[in-house]
Amino acid sequence: LSVQIRALEARLGQALFEREGRRLRLTEAGRIALDAADAIQAAGEDLAATLAGREDAQATVRVGALATLSRNFQLDFLRPVLGRADVDVILRSGGASELLQALEALALDAVLVNHPPVRDATTPFIAHRLAEQRVSLVGTRARIGRRKGIAALLDRHPVIVPTAASGIRLGFDALVDRLGIRPRIVAEVDDMAMMRVIARADVGLAVLPPIVAKDEIESGQLVEADRLPGIVETFYALTVRRRFPNPLLRPLLRGAGARIEYGDRSAGGGAPAR
Repeated sequence: LSVQIRALEARLGQALFEREGRRLRLTEAGRIALDAADAIQAAGEDLAATLAGREDAQATVRVGALATLSRNFQLDFLRPVLGRADVDVILRSGGASELLQALEALALDAVLVNHPPVRDATTPFIAHRLAEQRVSLVGTRARIGRRKGIAALLDRHPVIVPTAASGIRLGFDALVDRLGIRPRIVAEVDDMAMMRVIARADVGLAVLPPIVAKDEIESGQLVEADRLPGIVETFYALTVRRRFPNPLLRPLLRGAGARIEYGDRSAGGGAPAR
């Protein structure tokens, strides 16, 4: 093994390891080489599965998702393969930068996001638009009562909103400015699941897509009070162009919109359609 490592270092013209006492530690060049080796191995596995000519040859699907993304959205996207005895599902959460690096290195088959990266000639990512969800005011039944109408709700109740970097927040700020309302913001949260928890604790009304609180709405713990006009959240799956794409990914992308759509009822009334 030592001879092979020295031969590879000589060929690359870079030291891959440096010695610390009796231990070896990867150099920066060594970490780059390891990432490339992982990508080569993943591509080789794709090649073997594809050339075997079996649709089920690829028994693993690797999906990354932003740590702040709706858990219900992730579940609905993966539902067709979850629980299958012949499929191993690997779901990895994290920040956009690390997930996109893993996608580019072929360590992931797709990354789920709500903001596609800026596209230019050097960007290798393909953005598949999966679903567009309405955004509403969501709160407890006791807080909302029979009161309807955005202006009345925002004037009376404190509000839980996404952080300033969110597209939903930008749309909400523009909406309240048009309406001439100054809502009392009690929390700015970058995690949709945490917004749902805070709303369930009756701290205030949350500005979020109802799919995030789907279980609570269906059980009656939370109520969708009113839809916020002109504000939506769009979900995407990012992939890279591959010579041997994972065959498990294609049906997930094709059927995602129909599975994830949580209903499109008119604002302020009726139960959400499934």
